[in-house]
Formats: sequence, structure tokens, C-alpha cells
Amino acid sequence: MSRHRIAIALAAASAVVFLGAAGIALGGTTPGHVTAAAGTAGCGKAPALNSGPHTINTGGQNRSYILRVPANYDSNRQYRLFVGLHWLGGTADNVDSGGSDGYNWSYYGLRKLADAANNGTIFVAPQGNSNGWANPGGQDLTFIDDLTRLLDNSLCIDTTQRFAGGFSYGGGMSYAIACARANVFRAVVVYSGAQLSGCSGGTQPIAYMGIHGVSDNVLNISQGRGLRDTFVRNNGCTAQNAPEPRAGSRTHIITNYSGCRAGYPVVWAAFDGGHTPGPIDSGGDGWRTWTSGEAWKFITQFTGGTDPTSTTTTTTTTTTTTTNPPGDAECRVSDKINAWNTGLTSEITITNTGTAPVSGWSLVFTLPGGQTITSGWSATYSPTSGQVTAKNVNYNPDIAPNASISIGFQATHGGNASAPTSFALNGKTCAVA
Repeated sequence: MSRHRIAIALAAASAVVFLGAAGIALGGTTPGHVTAAAGTAGCGKAPALNSGPHTINTGGQNRSYILRVPANYDSNRQYRLFVGLHWLGGTADNVDSGGSDGYNWSYYGLRKLADAANNGTIFVAPQGNSNGWANPGGQDLTFIDDLTRLLDNSLCIDTTQRFAGGFSYGGGMSYAIACARANVFRAVVVYSGAQLSGCSGGTQPIAYMGIHGVSDNVLNISQGRGLRDTFVRNNGCTAQNAPEPRAGSRTHIITNYSGCRAGYPVVWAAFDGGHTPGPIDSGGDGWRTWTSGEAWKFITQFTGGTDPTSTTTTTTTTTTTTTNPPGDAECRVSDKINAWNTGLTSEITITNTGTAPVSGWSLVFTLPGGQTITSGWSATYSPTSGQVTAKNVNYNPDIAPNASISIGFQATHGGNASAPTSFALNGKTCAVA
């Protein structure tokens, strides 16, 4: 099913489910608390599961799920795990196959980005009872617990790199996982969610990203703010009224909360739009939403090797510096690098610090020697090494004053994984955060 038809199919049903399910409490058995970074029992063994549909007996029921194991799976390598949760009326197959948008939207667009980034992620799509996540008596949480154990025993998974994300009812279930399993999952991404599947516990920190439309008439944005604020408190972040775009602007604004406990960020991405996991900014079309790149940036900032309850951040970040005098720039750029072996991803956030909107942009920067761009998103890149020009695509030409957009690319490197330098937006030198 196309993302653009989801809202029509969900509108009446999701509203009813919200009224009936908001107060359900979770139960079930908690998997063992992670006390040290370690691969699972499946490491070093032939894989006991392969890609495709499977069933598991849990809580007296046979529940189904679809698994995606990287084609080049290596039992001696620890993999990230992403649990993709469907919406009301959706299915595990919708999440896995990407519906009418196919591979581009498989697992909310993350599978394509994972494949481009060295195939380091195992994906699984569980199937909810009656195509939803009512979680009566905690049965859906028990399903996730049992599924997690099965995957741990069958495949080589990094115990500090488990993530969950879903849209609408799937967002509600992702929130329930954040509340009850913060010692098992590293972070969650909640697309247009609300408290639909309960919140057992809800007092521990977990990295949290919420994405919500200001004009959502199925699950009002105030409900999404409420979920976010739970983890603003739990993560020790500084409370604020995060800015949100005006209706009709066809833009989005991303807020990275300040003051959060190290390793437990909270990100709020508000967009001008309704009930959808794949909004398009002004001028965009098709599947080219910005949410997949932002969600991928969020989950890949956490490198393996640290307990989810640790107070130490595991983000591999490279920040460039600038010699520009204060006030010289009308733009600000921040860049986050995730590097491995001979590859890296670079996530660049561009902020318009001027008083006039930018309409049509090009960002010029210099790649360190030995780096070559192999793929990118949210911009076109030319050439692929040396001094590079990134230009807007048809869905993100405008940057309002004090608004930000994010772009990114994957590159190879010969040992120097530093961030680009000498950023200039439309000919004006940018400050670097």
C-alpha cells in the first residue's frame, strides 16, 4: 500500500483505536538486562534463520514475522537489528516489501540506506493481531520479547544496537517498547504516533526520535508531543517548546534537544502535513521523503559496544572548525560522520541563519583527500571528490529563516574519515557548528 493512501485507510479506524487502547498496560517477561557489550549466542554459528516469512509460538499463539538478513551475512560480524512495525490495517509484508513504492520504502526507507552502508543491519517485521498493536495483557510486548530472544540465538546481533520504529499504531507500539524495554533497545523512531499500546514503566532513558505532522487529523500532533516529552524528562533534556512549521509552508523543522544525558538524545521532527510517515517538502514527489534519511542518521549515530543504559555516548562525531569572524555567515552547517573500515556516511545539516528565505540552493564543500562519494540522498553531488557542489533536489529547494534541512552521502576513504571543510551556501561562507 502506498504511503499516500495510508491516511485515507487509517483515519476513522485509528481514531477509534486511540480511544479504546490508550490506557492498556503492558506486561510480559523482560529479556535479561544487558550488562556489557557482546554479540549474541548466534555469533560464530551457522545462521539458524534466513530471509523470508516465519512463525513463532508466543503467549499461546502462533505469530508471524518477516526477516531480512543481509545477503553477505557473516556469523562473525555483529549486526544492528531494526524492528519495523506496521500501521493499523497494515501488514508485516507492507513494511518489508515497501508496498507500491517497493524497495525505496522497505522498512520506511531504511533498508535501502542500510544496503548502501555496507549491509550492517538485520531487519524484521512482526505481524500484529488483527493488523494492529492493541497489546492486550502485554501480549504484543511478549511477542517482541520472544522474537528478540529467537533472533539473538539464531543470528549474530550486537546487543547494544537494537532499534524499533513504526508508523501510527506501529508508532504507538514503538513507544510501548521504549517505555518497557529501554534496557534492551537502544533507540526508537515514532512516526505520527500516540499512546495506543500502553506504557508499562516509562521511567528509564532511551534515545528517542518523534516525527509528526502539524495538521495530522488522525492522531493530533499534541499526542506526539506527549510521547516526546516523556523522554525529554527521562533523558534529562532541557524542556522547550520546539519550533514547528506553519501550515501551508510545506517544510519541516528538526529540533535536537539540548541538555540530554550523554548518549540519550531526543529529536523532534515536525512537518507541515497530515498523517503519514513519508511527508514531502515543497516541490517533492514520489517516495523521496526526507524522513528516511533523518531516521537513518538518528539510529546510525550509535556505534556498537556500549550498554543501552550506559551514561557514555557512543556517537562517532567529527566536527569541523571555521575561522570566519562572527557575523560573517548567513548559514550554519553541522556534519556528523559515521566511519567504518574504508567507508563512511556524512550527515550534513544546513541552517539558514539569515533573515530572508533561501529558494534554490547549492552547498559547496571540500572533501578530504582520499574520499570519494559513492551515493547520496536529499541532494545531487558533483563531482564526487575534491571540491564538491551539492544542489537541492525538487522536494527541498527552500530553507526558511532559522529553518534547517539535512542531506547526506556515503563515501569511501583511504584512512582519512574527517568531515568536509570550507562550506559555502549560494556563495556565502557558512559557520560550522
